[in-house]
Amino acid sequence: MIQDTKRSIAFVCPSCRQSVVLERTVFQLAAAGSRLACPCGKSSIDVSLMGDQVRLTVPCLFCQEEHSVSCSTQAFLNQKTLAFTCANSGMDCCYVGEEEPVFAALARLEEAVDKVEAAAGAEGTFLNDLVMEEILGELKDIAQRDGISCTCGCREWKLKINYSSVEIFCADCEGALKIPAATISDIEDLCCKPVLTIRGNPFR
Repeated sequence: MIQDTKRSIAFVCPSCRQSVVLERTVFQLAAAGSRLACPCGKSSIDVSLMGDQVRLTVPCLFCQEEHSVSCSTQAFLNQKTLAFTCANSGMDCCYVGEEEPVFAALARLEEAVDKVEAAAGAEGTFLNDLVMEEILGELKDIAQRDGISCTCGCREWKLKINYSSVEIFCADCEGALKIPAATISDIEDLCCKPVLTIRGNPFR
């Protein structure tokens, strides 16, 4: 039955920079005002099934805006993978479809984002120069208090600056912690953290 059909919906949260994949039945999506939120609570996708059309409001990692997109209900329910693209950057901002191809598409997007951010960070260009400056200043303060450590026990670390984030790597196990550096709320979030803990790599 149609209500048993499941759709996977994926996007990258522009606030916490984490990939989000949500699985919902068509019956759940048909509920009025269906909102699919990132666990951080700062972004969400709105889905409206309206007869033969489906409309989505999608948060965008790349331009920090929300995009309103639509497709046919038939495509939404039956296509293996649908990709919705940010017109400003040309990068995908949302995927809908079957679980396996959606996860595969999201993995490719994550790889592309990492390459774009690494290249921009190496060139010293950032999404928001002021925010990046404040984030690096806060990290310096935390480091001076010896407030950065890894769950493996190591207190030595390395820093990588990207386009809209900063990554801290454990010098021993290479565990990583990604810190968003794009919006004022990212600064506020970091200011509330007296210490930072890197999740150790269990495979090292």
